[in-house]
Amino acid sequence: MNEIEFNLIDEPWIRVMDSDCKVSEVSLKDALLNAHKYKSLSGELPTQDIAVMRLLLAVLHTVYSRADENGNNSPLDEGIDSDDEDDYESFLKEKALDRWKALWERGSFSEKAIGDYLDKWHERFWLFHPERPFGQVAGLSIGTDYDAPKLNGEISESSNKVRFFSMYSGDDKSNLTYSQAARWLLYLNSYDDTSSKPTKEGKAKAGGSLPSPGVGWLGKLGLIFISGDTLFETLMLNLIMVNECIVQEKQNPLWEQKEISASERTPIALPNDLASLYTLQSRRIFLKRRGGYVESYKLLGGDFFEKENAFFEPMTVWSASKKDNGAYTPKRHDSSKQMWREFSVLFNEKGYRNAGVINWFRQYLQAENLLPKSFLLKTSITAVEYGDKDFFVKNVFFDSLTMHADLLSDLGADWRSKIETELDRCGKIANAIAFLAQNLYVASG
Repeated sequence: MNEIEFNLIDEPWIRVMDSDCKVSEVSLKDALLNAHKYKSLSGELPTQDIAVMRLLLAVLHTVYSRADENGNNSPLDEGIDSDDEDDYESFLKEKALDRWKALWERGSFSEKAIGDYLDKWHERFWLFHPERPFGQVAGLSIGTDYDAPKLNGEISESSNKVRFFSMYSGDDKSNLTYSQAARWLLYLNSYDDTSSKPTKEGKAKAGGSLPSPGVGWLGKLGLIFISGDTLFETLMLNLIMVNECIVQEKQNPLWEQKEISASERTPIALPNDLASLYTLQSRRIFLKRRGGYVESYKLLGGDFFEKENAFFEPMTVWSASKKDNGAYTPKRHDSSKQMWREFSVLFNEKGYRNAGVINWFRQYLQAENLLPKSFLLKTSITAVEYGDKDFFVKNVFFDSLTMHADLLSDLGADWRSKIETELDRCGKIANAIAFLAQNLYVASG
């Protein structure tokens, strides 16, 4: 067996759907260069698609912070000559928005920009490598051992809990192809539960105890993003060039980092660029293969940071902390509520804080007229519902809501208020019907 196998840039592993609704696997490079030809990502789960999408966005943020829409070398902060900090930020913001607009009007990602960048970092994208396997810790010797069914998020089956009605059986259940393993590797890092225990070695090194990192970072969020008519549009609408008033001119994705930490359950500072945030290693993982398949893996808790006021994360809704200290924490979605019932939570700020991706759309794409006046905004949510203190996965769900973009403008404020009023009435009517049904049941004996 070759030590070095399966490069994510060249090998097909990302599942996409074309305009005829046909699903196929393509390489990382193909997914980006032909994003305008594909309808959407189409992995096994919508949560898996988000993990893959954030990887694609990490590449795009990095590439287009350094190159223009045609692939010519042009760092965002290059050529801005100003000693005044406010002027500098203003020029930088203008340049970032101009680049976004030029990309949107171009309608596709530059082969030169994407190709040159991925060729430069080709060696860091091997799924199996003796020193730098992608998204993993080479030769990880400690941690919790899991078989392949636990890695597969469609079944997420542990060795002591077998599902009766599994979507897989036989070898398909006990082994994963390299393309499957690559997708589920991203998913696991993003949504892993809290079932793995700290190691004796880690506790001894830390002086007796280790902090809990909780579930993977995406599992903590009330994740929301904007969907377009094509994969290109979806990526562009979520390519947040100005995040929390900060222009994304410097990026440090996982594959550009000099070293990969193997430290267990490590508190870190909140990343200050989206490429590193989107490639955050919430878990230390090492895939084990045999005969061309992945059959098991090792896992440790990885990097984590405080979720309170972590506003640099743009893809989540925020609610006021129960501690009553003025802090905000990510508000997880409620699987029992359809998305339209959470309208006030998602798009208004009464008691909540809008997601960064919604602010990006409202304050820049819409306010700067970077999109057509008739644009229909399709927002989507996806989430994992955990059970027993996040110890296992109970459910995966998703939903979407389409509305005219003007509803988010200042002129749409009155309409948003009217929508909230009507939704509140719907809730009261539903409660009244439930109360009536209960009374009829009691009255019937």
